[in-house]
Amino acid sequence: MAKAVELKARAAWDIEAAVDFYAVEAGEDVALRFISELNEALGHLANFPQSGTLRWSHELGVPELRSWSLRRFPYLVFYVERPSALDVWRVLHARRDIPASLAPPDGET
Repeated sequence: MAKAVELKARAAWDIEAAVDFYAVEAGEDVALRFISELNEALGHLANFPQSGTLRWSHELGVPELRSWSLRRFPYLVFYVERPSALDVWRVLHARRDIPASLAPPDGET
């Protein structure tokens, strides 16, 4: 049974920023393809949540943090599996400073 996918606020912001970038820089068709591929990836993860790699979990010391790469876009989906859902923490460009991007904002723990 597929798990629910719950986007955290920062993940929703990441997605909105990526879509806006693609719409302005590459056109609406590319932005729509990004959305389609992201939805496909999230659907896959909802059905097979352990597909993602634990690489960043080990590197950052965050238990159970997994990541999944989009196929045609240089983005990584960072998520944690819970019993009933996937919490999507971030959707980041692969060339970003991943450790810094996954750090909690000032004032959050």
